Amino acid sequence: MRISVSSDMDEPVARSLVTELRSRGHEVLTHGALHPGDDTQWAACSEAAAREVATGTADQAVVCCWTGTGASIAANKVPGVRAALCTDAYTADGARRWNDANVLALSLRLTSEPLLREILDAWFAAEASEDADDRENVARMGRLDLDRTAP
Repeated sequence: MRISVSSDMDEPVARSLVTELRSRGHEVLTHGALHPGDDTQWAACSEAAAREVATGTADQAVVCCWTGTGASIAANKVPGVRAALCTDAYTADGARRWNDANVLALSLRLTSEPLLREILDAWFAAEASEDADDRENVARMGRLDLDRTAP
């Protein structure tokens, strides 16, 4: 799987994220502080990673900033992106399962390396629900994207 990763800061957990994803066999595209010369503002690098998901250049993305909040907000401004800020494995599982999230947002401050592995395990193990109500909610989000892009 091709995964776009952004971080506004070159923090140990951000570097561990890239290493962990690669060790799991994923191709990693980096942005922000993880890619020399990139714009390191959280809004800019999160948008760059999210756009790669929206255009199909990446299958999923992981966006990071100090709290994870700004990165998730910026990613969610990109039509077609469903970013979820996850601070534990249960939330990551639910985000993938019920929301069909395609972007994981992480806090550089709160995410330890063991917790990172737990979140990634849950994120990649979960599959989108086939329940009709869950699918309708995801479809509604897609329609909201269309409303937002209409003139």
